[in-house]
Amino acid sequence: MSGKRYPKEFKIEAVKQVTEKGHSVADIAVRLGTTTHSLYAWIKQYDPQQS
Repeated sequence: MSGKRYPKEFKIEAVKQVTEKGHSVADIAVRLGTTTHSLYAWIKQYDPQQS
């Protein structure tokens, strides 16, 4: 497992691309070079709308 680390600000911006701008998780994951699994985890962690 490579375990590439991303800064918190990068993750928050990625979450905003999905939650505020309406882009798909798959599209943003490909564009940013991460996995959909990671992006869903970031959304769960950083999206204030998630309970």
